Amino acid sequence: MKVSKIAVLTGGGDCAGLNPALKWVVKTAMDSRLVKERGIRYEVLGIREGFKGLSVPEPWNISAEEHITYLDEETVRTWDRYGGTMLGTSRYSPYDPQCNTVDLVIKNIRELGLEALIVLGGDGTLSIASRLAQSGVNVIGIPKTIDKDLAQTEYTLGFDTALNVITEEVDRLRTTAGSHRRIFVVETMGRTAGWLALEGGEACGAYITLIPEYDFSFARVNELLLEGKKKGARYEIILVAEGAKPVGGTEIVQREAVDSFGHKDLGGIGAFVADEIQRITGLETRSIVLSHLQRGGSPSAHDRRMGRHFGIAAVELVVKQDYGKMVCFRDGRITTSPLQEIQGKVRRVDVSTLYDVERYGGRRSVLSVF
Repeated sequence: MKVSKIAVLTGGGDCAGLNPALKWVVKTAMDSRLVKERGIRYEVLGIREGFKGLSVPEPWNISAEEHITYLDEETVRTWDRYGGTMLGTSRYSPYDPQCNTVDLVIKNIRELGLEALIVLGGDGTLSIASRLAQSGVNVIGIPKTIDKDLAQTEYTLGFDTALNVITEEVDRLRTTAGSHRRIFVVETMGRTAGWLALEGGEACGAYITLIPEYDFSFARVNELLLEGKKKGARYEIILVAEGAKPVGGTEIVQREAVDSFGHKDLGGIGAFVADEIQRITGLETRSIVLSHLQRGGSPSAHDRRMGRHFGIAAVELVVKQDYGKMVCFRDGRITTSPLQEIQGKVRRVDVSTLYDVERYGGRRSVLSVF
């Protein structure tokens, strides 16, 4: 029987849903019944710390499985219960000019005798995968990012769990907000796309939601708040994506330095909005940054199911030798898209159909949208 070797890695920011996908890559590749049907027995290697694990000379000779580990069904049996990634992750890019290890990565892939490399990641990691595919490496992508901003797919692993975290944390905030008659500004992740803030705002009943796709006016924000107070509101919750900005302004950056994927470290818009509201209206306003809380915790039922589906689909592409693709969810079904169609593109909120530009929140009419 033919024996084939594949590898899997997780890159970029961690999130819930990665471990379910890893589990089902391994289980689908090594399932005894499927082995008989396919006539191929797969061995699965787990690459640690994203592409960093392939960016050292002869990573297979390093002790204690520091960079590469063999995976089997028993090892991954319980992985779908846990958040994060059991393989570890990093924002390391072999194409970063400061390291430039892409030739070493390709050499290691070939010397390991890999039939294919399955990559779980967001825009940065999958852009690396796309470039490797163009260099002749057999690559399959699985989409993950709590921002849900990848092109060609309507779902990315981690989004639903992060959405649940936002809803739960806002529910907790309501007790102190109501007790003290305060406005709370909650900063969510969302660099260039406002899916988390918008759908989080709809789920938790936020009064105002500010997103990167539509620059907001402080005058209008304050007008809405005073209107709510006049109607008797004891407190209000405002959700703001980290990439949102006021009309004529720029996004707020914590540090100007960029990571290996070319991303600046955004953050601080929540505090800025809160300070401006209190300064102009006199209403007591506080801010909170959810930050990495949105990435953490056990995967939701939806992320466990989608991780399973994406993992199975990725191995099916390997079996078909249909490389250079990302598995995705579109029009209610699991399908695929060329990795080149994802590279450098962002799926943003369609303001014209999903966002109320007058009330700064989710639309109040939905029959023509869904």
